[in-house]
Amino acid sequence: MAVTDIKLHHEIVVHGHDDHHDEHHHKESFISKYIFSQDHKMIAKQFLITGIFWSFLGVLMSVLFRLQLAWPGETFPIMETLLGKWAEGGILTPSGYYSLVTIHGTVMVFFVLTAGLSGTFSNLLIPLQCGARDMASPFLNMLSYWFFFSAGLVMFISLFIETGPFGGGWTAYPPLSALPQADPGSGAGMTYWILSMSLFIISSLLGGLNYITTVLNMRTKGMTMMRLPLTIWAFFFTAILGVLSFPVLLSSMILLLFDRGMGTSFYLSDIYIAGAPLTNVAGEVLQGGSPILYQHLFWFLGHPEVYIIILPAMGMVSEILATNSKKPIFGYKAMVLSILAITVLAFLVWAHHMFISGLNPFVASIFVLFTLLIAVPSAIKVFNWIGTIWRGNINFTPAMLFAIGFVSLFISGGLTGIFLGNSALDITLHDTYFVTAHFHIVMGLAGGFGLLAGVYHWFPKLFNGRMMNNTLGYVHFWVTFVGSYCIFWPMHYQGMTGVPRRYYSLEYFQTFDIYGDLKVFITVAAIIVFFAQFLFVINFFYSAVKGKKMTSLNPWNSTTLEWTSPIEPGHGNWVGPIPHVHRWAYDYGKDGHEFIPQTVSDDQMRAQGLKVTESGH
Repeated sequence: MAVTDIKLHHEIVVHGHDDHHDEHHHKESFISKYIFSQDHKMIAKQFLITGIFWSFLGVLMSVLFRLQLAWPGETFPIMETLLGKWAEGGILTPSGYYSLVTIHGTVMVFFVLTAGLSGTFSNLLIPLQCGARDMASPFLNMLSYWFFFSAGLVMFISLFIETGPFGGGWTAYPPLSALPQADPGSGAGMTYWILSMSLFIISSLLGGLNYITTVLNMRTKGMTMMRLPLTIWAFFFTAILGVLSFPVLLSSMILLLFDRGMGTSFYLSDIYIAGAPLTNVAGEVLQGGSPILYQHLFWFLGHPEVYIIILPAMGMVSEILATNSKKPIFGYKAMVLSILAITVLAFLVWAHHMFISGLNPFVASIFVLFTLLIAVPSAIKVFNWIGTIWRGNINFTPAMLFAIGFVSLFISGGLTGIFLGNSALDITLHDTYFVTAHFHIVMGLAGGFGLLAGVYHWFPKLFNGRMMNNTLGYVHFWVTFVGSYCIFWPMHYQGMTGVPRRYYSLEYFQTFDIYGDLKVFITVAAIIVFFAQFLFVINFFYSAVKGKKMTSLNPWNSTTLEWTSPIEPGHGNWVGPIPHVHRWAYDYGKDGHEFIPQTVSDDQMRAQGLKVTESGH
């Protein structure tokens, strides 16, 4: 890095506009600073730490039910220790198995990959990268976290009720979710599940409205929309997706409550239990409803939810790849337009989850078209990421490795989506392990790698300039990356031979005997990857308290505004005026400089006798 870059970064960023909201804040108590905080940075940490808790609980559940799949009928004392009567004698019961699968899916999709990822980094980066003191409404921001915390608390309580948590799958299809008598967990467990998800939806809506308002109205002087980092574009469109789609899921939950307790039949029709028809309070046989209606409502959220998870990861990976390659992002405008295209098309593909539900073949063909079409903007992003790192001066930090890992996973997982997007092939592959492999790689693992890349990269901004240990980070990456492929790639081959997902045991299917050793291999890999995450947790919490302090404001030599705020920023981010923005976010390798911060104007460069070409992109 040129010496002039350091000089520019540390001397020029102070020239900004004063919004009359500088460092003058009242003294905060412990409760107002760390618990009911209205500082977006503290709220980001609350989302992240809560997400880490739920990720470990969710992954532990997957390890437990993988033990049952690998060694059906075997005794594991740890099962009884952790699960009680759901694993008496150390053998997981069928109800216990399905409850573990259900809660695992629910908490990983919503509490970890949605709230843990978007809640953390939208809160942390939107004000810092836009040049704002805080979110548009700090109070609503605080409420969004506590609604999320309450949702998690309700879900956690459901694990301990006598009849057990809900076990009808994370999608909660009727009639298992609509009939309290269908399964032990369909009673109180399902009620808790609905309450938890309703609280979570409120949290997401409060956060999303805040993110949209902040991006549109609170950018610093000079920060036009086309100067925004791709992280902010991704968070912005993610918030739009959530605000438009989550209310539909809430409406499906309300109708489900009506069916469960008020005798309606939105999702129920001609249901017989022990030979007797299901009737309402008036003694009339329930008719006219359809569980397919629930599927439409659920997947109208469920597929945008895939992009609510993956878009923030895409934005952060774009930023990390450009920063650590010291090259401008390849095709900035194309990247923004591809995010927009994904956002629009995300609302037009939900029924590809329903190809075998009796969907009209002509309608199915429309959803096939849009499903395959959404691969185009996704491919644009992949090509642009590869173009960004091509022949770059790459700094292989743990964050950069996880970002590259994200690209690998997104490519390999996305390619299998083309198979499932074809309705003719999906008839054979639907509800097999092929689907499990596809969505875990392209959404679960890729989203998780994006989250981890963000943690390693922006850790100093979360914890007052402290850095994570790189050696532990490298070990964490390689074990997780190799182990994750060992877990999920073999599942494609199981799925192509028809091995069904969600089965408690396959030992009675002679056809699938050939996969006994493979199931053991997958489970051993899952156990290794699970324990590897303890390296991350130790690194995370130790570094937050004892980690090495960064020696400069800008340890990664990045161009964006968050690296101009103090090492230990107060509530308000900048002391004195907020810096102005004079250029786009990716001036790397320009005019002989490794990087030029957004706060540096061409006039300021000329005043120091530095070469200047046309700014912009």
